[in-house]
Order: sequence, then C-alpha cells, then structure tokens
Amino acid sequence: VARPCIPSVPSVPNVPVEDWECFQAILDHTYGKHVKSEPGLHPVLMSEAPWNTRAKREKLTELMFEHYNIPAFFLCKTAVLTAFANGRSTGLVLDSGATHTTAIPVHDGYILQQGIVKSPLAGDFISMQCRELFQELNIDIVPPYMIAAKEPVREGAPPSWKKKEKLPQVSKSWHNFTCNEVIQDFQASVLQVSDSPYDEQVAAQMPTVHYEMPNGYNTDYGAERLRIPEGLFDPSNVKGLSGNTMLGVGHVVTTSIGMCDIDIRPGLYGSVIVTGGNTLLQGFTDRLNRELAQKTPPSMRLKLIASNSTMERRFSPWIGGSILASLVSPGLGGEPGGSPQVGPLKTAPNRPQGTFQQMWISKQEYEEGGKQCVERKCP
Repeated sequence: VARPCIPSVPSVPNVPVEDWECFQAILDHTYGKHVKSEPGLHPVLMSEAPWNTRAKREKLTELMFEHYNIPAFFLCKTAVLTAFANGRSTGLVLDSGATHTTAIPVHDGYILQQGIVKSPLAGDFISMQCRELFQELNIDIVPPYMIAAKEPVREGAPPSWKKKEKLPQVSKSWHNFTCNEVIQDFQASVLQVSDSPYDEQVAAQMPTVHYEMPNGYNTDYGAERLRIPEGLFDPSNVKGLSGNTMLGVGHVVTTSIGMCDIDIRPGLYGSVIVTGGNTLLQGFTDRLNRELAQKTPPSMRLKLIASNSTMERRFSPWIGGSILASLVSPGLGGEPGGSPQVGPLKTAPNRPQGTFQQMWISKQEYEEGGKQCVERKCP
C-alpha cells in the first residue's frame, strides 16, 4: 500500500541485525498482532547467518531474556536448519538468495566455518542485469501503484496508460522497492538458465517468451533471457566482469567441499542441498547438476537435493526451525528453569535426543551465566 513519505528499508540485511530499533518493532508487532500471547509463555528459536558476530548474538540473547522475558532461547545457523528441513544432518547447503550465493558445509548438525564460500553473484545481480536490459531497450519500469488504467497495444508498440491523478508522495526507497517487484516478476516469468555454457547461436534458436509490463508494454524475449542468468555460472560472460576472480555457482560448491577434510567430502557430495529464492530460476538445478557431475571425482557419488515446492525452497530455514522446535518442550512438565523435556516426536536426522535435552538456554542459565552463555550453548 502506497503511503506518504514512508521509507522501505531492510531490517535485517544479510541476516545479522543492523537496525535494532526496527527489529524490536517487528518483534512487538509479531507478538501483539500474530502470536497474541505474552512472550514469557513461549520459548523462542531463531535462525542466524553463519557469519553472525559474537557481539550481535549476545545482544540478541540479552534482548529476548531482558525485554521479552522469554523462558528459553536458542540460536541455530540457517544452513543447519535447511539441512534438517531436507532430512539431513550432513550435507553441502548451497543458498542463493538476493544478496549472495553461499556454499556452507554442515557435518553432523554443525557448520564447518573453514569451508564457507560466498559469492556476490545472486538475485540482486540478476535484477541489475535486467535493469540494464530495460535501459538498452528503452523500456520504462512503471510500478502498478502509479497506473490508473491502461489499453491493450500490439507487440512492441509504445504503452498506452493513464497515471493516477492523486498519487501519494512516496519515498524514493519505497518506489524502488515496487519497481524491483516488477523486475522480480520478469525474472521468474522470462529468464532461463541454459543447460550448457551460453552460446549466442544456440540461444538465438531457443523459443521466445512473451511478457507484458504493468503499463501494458509487451514484447517477446529471446537470447537475452538465457544470457542474463549465465553470469551466475560463468561470470566471465558478463560485460564488465571479465578478468575478475568471482566464482560461478558450480565453482562455489566444489571450492567449499575442497576446503573440508577429505574424510567428510563423500557426505557433502552426496547431499548438495539447493535452497534460496534465486535457485527457482528455470533450469538452475539442471545446470548445476550438469556442472557438478563434470567436476565431481569419480570416487564420489553426487546427489542434488532440491525441493519442487517454491515455499520450501524459499523458507527452508523456517521449516527446519519448526521441526527442531517441535522436538522439545523446554521447562514444561518439570521444575521452572530446569532441563528441557523431549517430547514423543521424531528427532532431527542422526542427532541423538540427548543433544536436544540440553540445547535450550533456560532463563535460569541466562541469569547465572549472562548473555555470554549463547557462545557455549549455541555454537
């Protein structure tokens, strides 16, 4: 909804919290409008990026216990939760979202920090390529909130639309946000990752895809719909990126596995878990599987795990968290602040129930050990 002068800002860019005031406002809204219950009645499990800092982890722990007075708390790495959501405790999690593509090795439910590999080639990079394409083709990006009416036009003809007379004075950041939504819809509807390294002649023979912008402008897209996402796998194919040291998606995976102990590599190659909204690009997993098959040593068995569900691919850490949180009932049925009790549900893959009995940080443990206990209880 367009509102006058309201900025659009990410509260948790790249996952570690930057704007604590905004983050707390989101928690207040969640408790007040959705949970509709006192925070002190419910334990809280939160996900975190593998590169979250100690200072921010401790500040979050302090906020939850001191301000919200929760009975128990736990922080779990997003990659670990993604592995649990896919029925694994060991695997290589390839997460490609908006800001970065990351390969994160998980072994027996724990992150192997030395094997984490990040690349800035992700969803925002693709959006930038789409913006450049529209500029080259002189296509205006007009978000729906500005359009009062439009008339059908023939393919490639200038759009015929009427601007709303009473437009709110929205902030530039909010306008850019709505424009980016148009671009993201274009990406999902038109773009396709080529089965093999991009070839201009082959791409020119591929079927075109018709797309209509919100203002009515419509046309067919051919080779460019394969050329734009090619940069994810072959950065040298992108104008302005030739000669750089950025890694394509396939190299991100193999580099990460190569930085891990040789004894655990079979388990990583055997469970390459694909997650993140950017991986939903048509043909992404097929291309990745083809590239990894060429790079995988003959002695290793390669298996790619990628959910067919859009929601599961985008929100796998949340799903893994819901599984993990349902396995224990901290402080229920025992002494206040005592050891968590494990319910009769299944445990996460290959992780003993004894681990879960001790995982939560209870209110008593926080009061005795302070915020520093998060480093010990949530590695």
